[in-house]
Amino acid sequence: MRWLRAGVLGMVAVTTVLYLVVANGALRQIAAADRTLAAIRHIDKASEQAEEAEAALKAVSRTGAIELIGTSGGFANATARVSSHLTSATEGNAAGEQGLSHIQFVQGQLATCVQLADTAVLDGPPGLARARAALDTPPQYDGGKPVPFTGGLRQSLRDLSALEKRANEDQRHSGWRDPGLLWPLFTGPVAVMLLLVCATGHIVVHRFRRYPHPALVVALLATASVGVSMCTAAPPHSAIVLPVLAAAGVLAYLAYRPRLAEYRFPRP
Repeated sequence: MRWLRAGVLGMVAVTTVLYLVVANGALRQIAAADRTLAAIRHIDKASEQAEEAEAALKAVSRTGAIELIGTSGGFANATARVSSHLTSATEGNAAGEQGLSHIQFVQGQLATCVQLADTAVLDGPPGLARARAALDTPPQYDGGKPVPFTGGLRQSLRDLSALEKRANEDQRHSGWRDPGLLWPLFTGPVAVMLLLVCATGHIVVHRFRRYPHPALVVALLATASVGVSMCTAAPPHSAIVLPVLAAAGVLAYLAYRPRLAEYRFPRP
């Protein structure tokens, strides 16, 4: 019985250690994923501003007097905000070197578009058409599928958003949040604890002619609840988990005390 008690308490301790290690890593990963979501929002806002810039150039084009009125303040303000959002998105990039390279590529497209718009004041409508094309050129196709980052600025921003969204999905389901890792990691100690509790129940019923103490079942359920929550949701706060596991340990310890007080090893 003492060995069984030690085993049950050991499984509660193992679950506690696993929670502390995995929760620490998972919370860092979740924080990184949240930064990536913020970066995606910045990219989407940059795409909205690129649409505003295209609308501003379209309005100027309708006047036919770009040599007189220039590209308008609306275009300048919109492209400035595109640049600001792209700079903010760099911090949350989750696509590694590829993502950083594409962000720099899009920033280069933005600079080219602004340069073409500035020269359009001298070149007239043909220059303005080139600036609008740099903003809104459709992508090239390969086998019926669009090739990312082969279109204008607006299309490249959409491609960049899609790239970061895929990276964010991988980020949320890998490492410390990978179900393939978490389920065996947390169900292992619970399964061993279940076997120990069943062995304890067998001994108590057949040797002592009593039912197992309910506190032992409560301790098992409390430990299992922590393991399941770690595998199916974001790690619960330590202010909740640690008291639950501490209570499970105390209940398991108290559940064995009455039987150990009665237990007598037979003399050889």
